[in-house]
Amino acid sequence: MSISILPPDAGSFISLDEAKIMTARYRAEKENILAPDCKGQDILSICETFNRAEFDFILAQEGCVGLRFYFGMTEELKVKLIAVGVTSDNKDILPSSSAASATGDGGKGIVEYGRPCPDYCPDPPL
Repeated sequence: MSISILPPDAGSFISLDEAKIMTARYRAEKENILAPDCKGQDILSICETFNRAEFDFILAQEGCVGLRFYFGMTEELKVKLIAVGVTSDNKDILPSSSAASATGDGGKGIVEYGRPCPDYCPDPPL
């Protein structure tokens, strides 16, 4: 199913109690959804921490009304978050390959390589 317009209710605030319940459930159950040979390898992080500057850059792009997070996977099979900007008509804002090669900086606009927990964990976690 494809939706063409980003609805105004795409994301909303939740209470701290609801967030604590959801994150505790995830921590308790995350290994249960993995195949047996993948358990105990920190494939699913508890959280991932990013610097603000990259998100400020994404949100400042022309036409950006929000963020979209994709799940990706490293060669070591670790699940990672990948963030891009999104337009009001539900399209990803992606760097062009010509911009990436002209600037030599990868084109910017796609964020990954946050610090995963474990090892970079808050104390205490949410």
